[in-house]
Parts: sequence; structure tokens; C-alpha cells
Amino acid sequence: MNNKESIIDTIKREITGIKTDAKVAHTGRVTKFADGVVTISGLGNVAYNEMLDFIDSKGMTIQGVALNLEEDSVGAILLGDGSGIKEGGVVNSTGQTLSVNVDDSVIGRVLGGLGTSKDGGPEIKSATRYPLEKIAPGVITREGVNQPMHTGIKAIDAMIPIGRGQRQLIIGDRQTGKTAIAIDAIIHQKREKTPTICVYVAIGQKESKVAQLVERLKKEGAMDYTVIVSASASDPAALQYLAPFTGCTIAEYFMAQGKDVLVIYDDLSKHAWAYRQISLLLKRPPGREAYPGDVFYLHSRLLERAGRLSKEFGGGSITALPIIETQLGDISAYIPTNVISITDGQVFLETELFFKGIRPAINVGLSVSRVGSSAQVKAMKKVSGGMKLDLAQYRSLEAFAQFGSDLDPATKRQLDRGSRLTELLKQSQFAGQSFEEQAIAIYAISKGFADVVEVSKIREYEAKLISFLRTSHKEIIESVHKENQMIEATENSLKEIIADFTTNYFNK
Repeated sequence: MNNKESIIDTIKREITGIKTDAKVAHTGRVTKFADGVVTISGLGNVAYNEMLDFIDSKGMTIQGVALNLEEDSVGAILLGDGSGIKEGGVVNSTGQTLSVNVDDSVIGRVLGGLGTSKDGGPEIKSATRYPLEKIAPGVITREGVNQPMHTGIKAIDAMIPIGRGQRQLIIGDRQTGKTAIAIDAIIHQKREKTPTICVYVAIGQKESKVAQLVERLKKEGAMDYTVIVSASASDPAALQYLAPFTGCTIAEYFMAQGKDVLVIYDDLSKHAWAYRQISLLLKRPPGREAYPGDVFYLHSRLLERAGRLSKEFGGGSITALPIIETQLGDISAYIPTNVISITDGQVFLETELFFKGIRPAINVGLSVSRVGSSAQVKAMKKVSGGMKLDLAQYRSLEAFAQFGSDLDPATKRQLDRGSRLTELLKQSQFAGQSFEEQAIAIYAISKGFADVVEVSKIREYEAKLISFLRTSHKEIIESVHKENQMIEATENSLKEIIADFTTNYFNK
């Protein structure tokens, strides 16, 4: 037995080049520094994602993170200004995994990529630090996604429903309204009895854009339940890489308290660019489109942390809305296909529809929710059952009808109904609606009550109908809201009211 152990020790020494009983160093030296990436020698006792303390030429301490663990060196990224870092500088391992301070005081704040104050307020101080990297909840601890996460946007809540704990991708070209959908979803949460806590992560954006967003959320009263994590375009790539993990960690803190959280990553394309930059500087082998081989794992381990916990484990949830920017609508590119395969569905925004004035510019054919109607209330499920199919058929018929004017009555009726539904689904930004108002408006159009109304007046018809119900028949709206469905008595009353409104009020 002793001979066997001796042979094993000899093999270890030959492979590693060190003695098995040698003391491992806690201090190393900088051998190379460029663009925020540091190569360190002599630092033996260090782990992946461990925080390191760099001593600059002025004796100040700057934090970094170990990412590359090689045979004779360690590759790390700096988390601060590295202008004082010189070759030969001292580096100390801390024994702590990368983590951030989180407590209830983060609500209403604007934080940096590592949870530091960015709005001039006090730093977040907590008795416990939470790790940025964490294994996602297992299957046993999770529960099915069957509760709706309403966004206030008719096209999404009716046809591409999002549930609490779902990961729904928002994808499209630049300037097609991707962020607008996410912001509307945040603002709409104030309509809920208990507002869902929202975490918005801005990656690689202009500081001015983030400032405008914060002001808008304050104006709408949404900052009372929102946290902003911003790693702007002027911040180092390291902070842009870490910002989504910081946002996810904050979301997990509230999920552990049994609360529902909505986290938005805007956007993961820039996140992948930052990670590619870091990886290339660390001399990791480039793969497709120069991205490192683990870029899929980068996003999967982030998005897998979203989900809904069972009641035995607190009952909290994280709903993730990652955003991806495409080039010329190419959803078959590397990063888009990666994230599509990780998420539970996607909302695809099309440039052509956007410039036609159809906003939100959602392409019904390419958008899908894999959770489906199990995350819808019964009222919405009833009125929107065949809506997506009707719109898809309308789009194909519309293209066909351009080549001929002689159409049979059934086709013409289908085209007219489809054009009215398309007009109904147009919605201005910051004009979210409750699910009961959405359901009533869709019911009126889909059941043919508005067939006598001109297509150009459909949005006016919808607004006046809802206003009429609020003032004269409030009990109808309250019934749908309370029951989460249209019971038979309510539906019968609603038919009479809508018919009366269309004949005697709107067309008067």
C-alpha cells in the first residue's frame, strides 16, 4: 500500500511539476497587464471567480476576479481603474468568491455593475454578501408556471402570454421597440395588488439613456419597486460582463423571501460582446464568430436561475426578459439561436411592421410562448383562443389579395376582421391596460360588434367603449377582474351593452 501511494505521489509530481507537500502561495506578482486583463505568477492558492486584491503603485487596493487558472499563471480581470497597476505589483488572494451586498434598501436605487452606488446615494451595506454565481434551483424545488405576468400590452398578453417564472426573449433589430416593451411591463406592475419587484439591467448603454429611463420610471411611480443595475458603454468590459449576474443575484434575494421578481437584461448581445473581449484578452481559443466556446454556458447559467419555487421552498419566482439585438432580422445568427434555445419563447419585433406604424411591431408568426395559455387568466384565454391563427391567416390573405380585386364574401369578411384586429393591437408606449379591459376590447372586435366601424376608427372605438363601461357599467369590468373570467351572466350583459354602445353612442 505504501509503495502504491509513493508511486501516485511520484506521478503527481511529474505531471504538476510541484511537490505534493509544498506550501501554496497566497501572494503573487503581476507579469502582464493590458486592457483591464492581468496575468499573475506565483499565485497558487486561488479558485475560479475568487476575488483578488491588487496593490497599485500608490499603495491603493483595487479588486479583481480570477477567471483563468493555468499551470504556471492566473488570468484575472480588474474591477476598477487599473492605471496604477504595474508589472511586478503585488496581488493577494482573498479566499472569497465574487459577491455583492444586497438588502431591501436596493429598491429605488441605481447601482453599478457590481452593486455599488451610482446615483449619489449611500453604498449598500448588508450583514451577508450574496454570490454572483450560483447553481440554479433544481427540479424538485420548482413549480409549474401557471400564474400570469401581465405586461399591459394586448398583443403579448393575448397571444404570447408570459407566466411568472418564465424566460421570454424579446428579439429584433435595433430601434424596433424592444426596450419599450420591457419598460411598459415594469410600469404595468403598479396595477397589480402587490407590485412585482423589477430589476432592470442596462448593459453597454449610454449613461444619458439610462438617466432618461430612470426619470420616466420616477414619473410613472415605478421606481418604488424597481432596481436599476447599469454597466454603461464607458464602463470596463469586466463590469458589463458581471452586471447581469449582479441583477440576477438581487432578484434571487427577493425570490428567497417568497416574492415575485421581474428581471430584464438589456441586452445580452452586448453582454456576449463584453465576454468575447475579455476571453480574447485572456487568450482563450476563439470559436464561431470569435466567441469563446462557453458563450452558450454563459447565458444558460444566467437564465436557468429564473423560475418559480414551490410553496415548500418559499413560493417566490423570477421572470426573465432577456433582450437580443439582431442584424437585418437574422434570428439564425449565433447568439440569437443560443438564447432562443435557452428561453421558453420569444417576442420577435420586425422592422417592416415598425415602419408601417404597427407598434408594438410583433411578428405573430415568429413569436411564440412555450408556456402558452396555462399562464393566462380564463377571461383572456376565452377571447384570444383563435386570435393568433386568425392574424396569421390574415397576413397571408392580405398578401394574396394584393394580386386580385375579386374576392368572395367569406375571404373579404376575414380580411376586414383581420384588419380590425391588427388596428386594435396597435398600442402607444406607456399606455398599458388591465387584463379585463384588454379582454373586453378583444371580445368586441372578435365577435363582430365593430364590423360596422371603419378600420381607422377602431382605436377610438376601443377607447370610448372602455370609458363608457367605466362610467356607466363599472360592475362588468369589476366582475371580469374579480372572477378572472367572463361568467355567462356577465357575457350576456356585455353583449347587450356593446351592441347598444355601437348603435346608439359611437355611431350616433
